[in-house]
Formats: sequence, structure tokens, C-alpha cells
Amino acid sequence: MVFIGGLVVFQYLSSQEYRHIVRIAGKDIPGTKKTIIGISQVKGMGYNFAKSILDILKINPNSNVGFLTESQVEQIEKAMRNPTSFNIPPWFLNRRKDIETGGNLHLITSDIDFNVRNDIEREKGMSSWRGFRHTYGLKVRGQRTRTTGRKGGAVGVRKGGKVLPAGAAPAEGAAAPAAAAAPAAGGEKGAAAPAAGKAAPAAAPAKGGAAPAKDAKPAAEKKAK
Repeated sequence: MVFIGGLVVFQYLSSQEYRHIVRIAGKDIPGTKKTIIGISQVKGMGYNFAKSILDILKINPNSNVGFLTESQVEQIEKAMRNPTSFNIPPWFLNRRKDIETGGNLHLITSDIDFNVRNDIEREKGMSSWRGFRHTYGLKVRGQRTRTTGRKGGAVGVRKGGKVLPAGAAPAEGAAAPAAAAAPAAGGEKGAAAPAAGKAAPAAAPAKGGAAPAKDAKPAAEKKAK
């Protein structure tokens, strides 16, 4: 805003000074976002870490990302990759006492995935307990696995007997159910089958024929006498 002859004239930024897309650490950030929000969108950069970097570099965290100059973007990237050179305490970093270098590092973007993958492969190669858990896809950090972390298809409750589908023949040696038993051959239509465990009634004598006497003896015994 400039005063000219008692009039207020607004001075707008040219299109070269304002950028709609700013690339920070390999990530495209819209210029309309606040600087602190835009920096925290980079993988490995949290809100508090971004706030500490902007405070050290004396950059307004509430200004838009599109107003950042090239030199400011370079300083932000340098602080992201080597925060110890900007007097950021080591407890703020996300990889302390690296197993290869022994130093305190802060990983961002694809470096995080690369190092995590190498750590897992090293554990598997050492045949450690953590390596076995990683190999079988189980939880590693002591979480409960009784009710969570299940993978694969659903497992139903096993029932006592098998239920055959309609029209399927029973297996060999398996007795047919009583309800499906067919009536005896030659029996009258609608006659019920005898109940299991009861003896079948004696055959009825021929129609019109006399019943055999109780003391009747076979003819063979009479001849022998």
C-alpha cells in the first residue's frame, strides 16, 4: 500500500513474485496454503518440526507458500535434510544413533521407506524374533493378536455334524436317516415302516386256511416212531 498525493494506491505482487505451485523437497505444494501447513505436508516433517524451522529461519508461518523466495525455499530444504546445523536438538530427530553411521539423522520423503525396508531385511537376515514376526506377517511390537490383526478369510464356528445338500447321496457305511427310509417291498401303500428296535410281527396265515394246532408234530417224527 503506497500513499501518492493523499490517495491510497494498492501495490500488487507481479505474477513472477507469486507462485501457484512451490516445489519443496520433491513435493509440489499449492501456493495458497500457509507456510507451516505446506512444509508439514512433506513426509517426515511434522507440525512442530516445521514450526521450529520457520522460527529459526525468521519466516512468517502464517504467510502463503506462494510468497516464498527461491533463497527461502533452499534454506528450508537445507534445514530439513541437516537440522543439526541449525541448532535443532537431537531428541527432535526421527532416526537417532543410526546403525550404519552412528550419527543422529532426520529422514524425509523416500529416505524413510528405504531405511525402514533395509531395517526389516536386516532383522530377517539375523533370524531374530522380530525378523520371524516380520516374515510371517505378524505384529512385532507386543500388540495383542487374539482379537485384532487377523488376516485371510473369515473362520466360522464348526458344527457337530455335516449337513448334506438336497439330493446328495450319503457316504458309504452311513445309515440312512429313519425319516428317509422307504417302506418294505410289497407293502401296502401308506403302511408305516416298523420302529427301530421292535421285532416284525409274525406272518398272518393264508386266507381261509386253518390255523396249525399247538401240539401238531412234523410228519418226519411220526414215521420215525
